[in-house]
Amino acid sequence: MTAALIARGVHLSFGATPALRGAELAVAASEIVAVMGPSGSGKSTLLHCLAGILVPDAGEIVFEGTKLNDLSEAARSELRRDRFGFVFQFGQLVPELSAVENVALPLLLAGVRRGPAIGQAREWFARLGLDGLDDRRSGELSGGQAQRVALARGLVARPKVLFADEPTGALDSLTGEQVMDLLVATAREQGTTVILVTHEARVAAYADREVMVRDGRVTTPAETAVP
Repeated sequence: MTAALIARGVHLSFGATPALRGAELAVAASEIVAVMGPSGSGKSTLLHCLAGILVPDAGEIVFEGTKLNDLSEAARSELRRDRFGFVFQFGQLVPELSAVENVALPLLLAGVRRGPAIGQAREWFARLGLDGLDDRRSGELSGGQAQRVALARGLVARPKVLFADEPTGALDSLTGEQVMDLLVATAREQGTTVILVTHEARVAAYADREVMVRDGRVTTPAETAVP
């Protein structure tokens, strides 16, 4: 297995409270991995470390041979902007922007001119069953519609890695399945690696592999141990 993203011996505490206790994980390029575990187990903290949002107290995160720990905050921000995509539980759309502007936002932040960025963003609306919703604000969208807009925003720049933190947690079962179908199909098409945090077995079933986080440690089968 060629690992695109690796966590080695990751420890992180918030004050006196340990969140990760030597977590280890290797994710292959284009692999979809579901990270499961009970509330408070450290699964979202691990995702934030893998994405370079949090810096471990000990251990290392390696993305395509680069140690994220060694990068400055500005360099990690640039990496998140240019190479990573994100989908969160409640979408977190910018309420002042239209749906199409929300989707175009990663392209605009990467320096793409507004016209081409909006054009690329509009292509996602028919693809995700959002025809005619381009100019709606987030408050004018249903939960499922808003989450599909958030999914398009996470994938529009063709990221190397998509981090999805409970992407169906605020949706009903049917809408959640639709969002996961779209997420997996698009990730496969683009060759995007996906780190999916969830506590739902039906969502984890979409992944190539499941790992469990308990008490800040990752349980993985022997054959997927970190190289």
